[in-house]
Amino acid sequence: MGQLSLFDMPSVTEKWQTGNFSADNFGIQMARLNLEQKLINITEISNDFNRQTVSYQLSKKDCLHRWLKYKEGFSADLIKRLLKEFCARPGDTILDPFVGSGTTSLVCRMKGINSIGLDILPMSKIAINAKQSVFEYNTEELKQLINEIEKLSVPEHYEKRTKYITITDGAYPNKTEKEITFFTEWNNNSNYSDKAKNLVTLCILNSLEKVSYTSKDGQFLRWDYRSKKMCEAAEYRKQNGKMPLIIRLDKGELPALKQTLLEEIKSVFADILSIQQHKEYLLKSTIQFVEGSALFELPKFEDNIINGVITSPPYCNRYDYTRTYALELAYLGITDEKIKRLRQDLLSCTVENKPKLEYLKKHYISLGKQNDYNRIMNIVHENDVLNEINKSLSERSENGDINNKGVLRMVNSYFTELTFIYAEIFRLCKSGAKVAFVNDNVRYGGEVIPVDFISTELAERIGFIPVKVYSLKQQKGNSSQQMAKFGRVPLRKSITIWEKL
Repeated sequence: MGQLSLFDMPSVTEKWQTGNFSADNFGIQMARLNLEQKLINITEISNDFNRQTVSYQLSKKDCLHRWLKYKEGFSADLIKRLLKEFCARPGDTILDPFVGSGTTSLVCRMKGINSIGLDILPMSKIAINAKQSVFEYNTEELKQLINEIEKLSVPEHYEKRTKYITITDGAYPNKTEKEITFFTEWNNNSNYSDKAKNLVTLCILNSLEKVSYTSKDGQFLRWDYRSKKMCEAAEYRKQNGKMPLIIRLDKGELPALKQTLLEEIKSVFADILSIQQHKEYLLKSTIQFVEGSALFELPKFEDNIINGVITSPPYCNRYDYTRTYALELAYLGITDEKIKRLRQDLLSCTVENKPKLEYLKKHYISLGKQNDYNRIMNIVHENDVLNEINKSLSERSENGDINNKGVLRMVNSYFTELTFIYAEIFRLCKSGAKVAFVNDNVRYGGEVIPVDFISTELAERIGFIPVKVYSLKQQKGNSSQQMAKFGRVPLRKSITIWEKL
């Protein structure tokens, strides 16, 4: 393959170099500085793609891709560009080990390209099954289904209510609790096809946040001031002589579930009618979806089966998907105990994650791959940049610069687990395959962690050839606490490109 020229970019400038990785020169940073000097020459700044391209923003308006509101996803436009630059052809196979709402798989399918997608969250399976059936829906059946929903109403004496978990307790008004259960029971007991029922389930999932007292906000759910949780918190503060909360969420009048469900399914139906008119998109290709952790599922695949990778792992930013998607998980029957297990099974990106190495080692031994496990761990242990970061964060913690010691464990586990992912991807890649990872750099306790460069170096140690680090022109800031204490350091959001020769 020739040299990538993805976005017509100028050379990187000093503005996108970090220069000083440790605020006030508190910690050692030589390894990070050396790595930056090594990789800055393959780093380029984008003139014509932005944060919308590498996020869910553009997909909000995209036919098909908007069916599941998944804020951590990226746009179909980015995937199309990468497939073009990778020279992907019909019959090739593209892997996305963190497939989320399935954008990579669906774009591939429309181009006749096979895909393999993995995800641990159950919403992914529902979304991908719904989307990949777009040419198979019976539109007359869906018309009848919509007409029936329009005529439905919750019986006056209906008393069943949706089940909560601790995180979601009190998330809905009483009337909405009944609506959710009623329409779910109706869907489960109806005589419509399984495809149509799954589509209704997806539309209910997409409605939950709208009809609730909650709003997704990064690391957690924000709560409307009228919710049970906020009312109890306000009363507690009042009784204990504390000032009332200044910042509060007011979602206004909450819509009924029936109204929101109809809006969702009518929008989806319009997409289906539009797409089914374009039979040229109906190309022969397959979507293989595996519900499970990429850490434990990828080692089960055979060697040399994929032609490329396009993905975006969870960022090392403390965002907990089991909290932000708690409404959806609770609706799908995930209990408090299962939530706790699911949180631990996710790629380590929250302070609550515990190390998985003991389980990983047993898993690799059970597959007859202990040598692979040992080799990957050696790559992690021998990485000077990771060792420097771990040491600097430890010293920052002792100095009181990090408010949660779980950050130290999280950062170390995050890169350790990603190294296993990179190694398995290398094994799965055919010769000539290219890999694209979208990720954000982060900063903790005044220490900048160049995720893009560290990942590229780890990938190189595994056997990949670094090709490019594409950086957005728009850079990220830091938390208000860090900026107040250490000043602001712009952080890159990047697409790293590697190749297996």
